[in-house]
Amino acid sequence: MPKDRNPLVVILAYDRLCTFEFGCAFEVFGLSRPEMGPDWYRCMTAAIEPAPIRCAGGLQLQPDGGLELLDAADTIVLPGWRSPDDPAPEALLEALRRAHAAGIRIVSICGGAFVLAQAGLLSGRRATTHWHHLGKLAARYPQITIERQALYVDEGTILTSAGSAAGLDLCIHIVRRDFGARAANSVARRLVVPSHRDGGQSQFLERPVPPPSGTRLSALLDLVRGRIDEQWTVERMARQARVSIRSIHRHISEATGMAPGQWLQRERIAYARELLEETTLSVETVAARSGFGTTTNFRQHFRAVVGLPPTSYRSRFNIGETAGQFERQSQGGATVGHPSLARRK
Repeated sequence: MPKDRNPLVVILAYDRLCTFEFGCAFEVFGLSRPEMGPDWYRCMTAAIEPAPIRCAGGLQLQPDGGLELLDAADTIVLPGWRSPDDPAPEALLEALRRAHAAGIRIVSICGGAFVLAQAGLLSGRRATTHWHHLGKLAARYPQITIERQALYVDEGTILTSAGSAAGLDLCIHIVRRDFGARAANSVARRLVVPSHRDGGQSQFLERPVPPPSGTRLSALLDLVRGRIDEQWTVERMARQARVSIRSIHRHISEATGMAPGQWLQRERIAYARELLEETTLSVETVAARSGFGTTTNFRQHFRAVVGLPPTSYRSRFNIGETAGQFERQSQGGATVGHPSLARRK
């Protein structure tokens, strides 16, 4: 439970404020919720720069005060940040350090982790941010243990979330910590979101595009992708490219950053994800078409990479049925694969 009655959540506001991330925090902590009883959160907004605050989308925000509000907070939320490359004002960094030293809980959503890193608050801790910027955070701050899969990371008085909507997951987690599962479930129902999502960021990553490579290697990689359901040993790849096994290892590793077997598995997972998202094919058929053979083998490898079993992955995106309906209607009742997913020979 919070240490005080009506714990104060202060949401930071800055010029070019990330509107969605701000809305996630305010929706959870700022709305009146009489059903929660008399001890529910109070919420205020604190500007780190002179008002009015310009927000993404052309909106303006009139905050409740400035950085002085942080000293009275129980929880401080930093909803995103302008850019990973934009340094935070020293006054903000100092206010965050002072708050942390006083035991105040500090929460970042998405790119807000870069500000906490600038303040030195993530050194020696686990943290996450949007998957698109994980590499940059890791390169700049090697003293941080980067949790690449996590939707959010709870380090006690320092909490970080992945991109955008993962901020809702983290805010609901904080409600669960403060007021228990029943309160968290109630807030989640009001928001029409799950109170807890399975899996991690990997279920939302874009399909990787390998860097340009030599003509012969590019032709090989395209061939393998087009016939992904076939057996592709390293020996077969080498024969197809007319090079030695040692050379094919080196060329694929240089072009993709992965060993041939690892690259092949990632391509199969990526193709399987497309099939799960855009068709109503059975898991058994997806396993065969993506080259995994047995359903058991497919489920094991898919969960290891994505963080969810195939059926749960499909249900999270909730588009398989829509795709199936479209295909049946467009084909006069016959369910077929999406044209972009046709096997390329």
